[in-house]
Amino acid sequence: MTDSSDERQTDEPEVDTVEAEDTRPADAETEPAVALDPLPEDVGETLFYEPGGSWWVVVIGPALLALTLWLEIAGKGRIHWEVLTIFGVVLIGFSILQVKAARRHVSVRLTEQTLQQGTRTIALSDIVTVYPENRGGDFQDWESAPALGELHAVPRRRKGVGVKLKNGKLAQAWARDVDRFRSELTDAHLAVKLGLPPKGTKSPGE
Repeated sequence: MTDSSDERQTDEPEVDTVEAEDTRPADAETEPAVALDPLPEDVGETLFYEPGGSWWVVVIGPALLALTLWLEIAGKGRIHWEVLTIFGVVLIGFSILQVKAARRHVSVRLTEQTLQQGTRTIALSDIVTVYPENRGGDFQDWESAPALGELHAVPRRRKGVGVKLKNGKLAQAWARDVDRFRSELTDAHLAVKLGLPPKGTKSPGE
């Protein structure tokens, strides 16, 4: 017999603890293109603009179609209208989609108060520093920073300009004509830091 004073031990079920998962996007903390300041109503004049894509690319489709048609006519054989029609629709449609995507995601517009990179726009007052071109052999931290805009890396055939944002993060503004872009961005940023209003803005009392 067991002593009645002995405590009976009961097995308690083990409870697995599950930590809440972080469902934020992986780049949520490194996204450099979030506007810290509200965009100004008067953005001023456009100082620099690159559309991202040119509509002349769409002309390539009809040109190739015309060349193919001419070759079939010159060959004195049967003209394959069905094949040419499908070929033309696919080629021209793809060209239009490609140009639209480029003009949406790879366009650049710099005004006196804002910088647009792709579909995102930030106020120049969000930028603390615009770094000069790296002419030395040492690697600069901003050269590995993510790109401004919705694209993580600097688009192809574009080059980056290092910037430091008000939230302390490094990023790369980018453009095809990077030398002119850097010059215009540096001047516009300096004007914003000095508190100069956009050109054409009337001062109080006028």
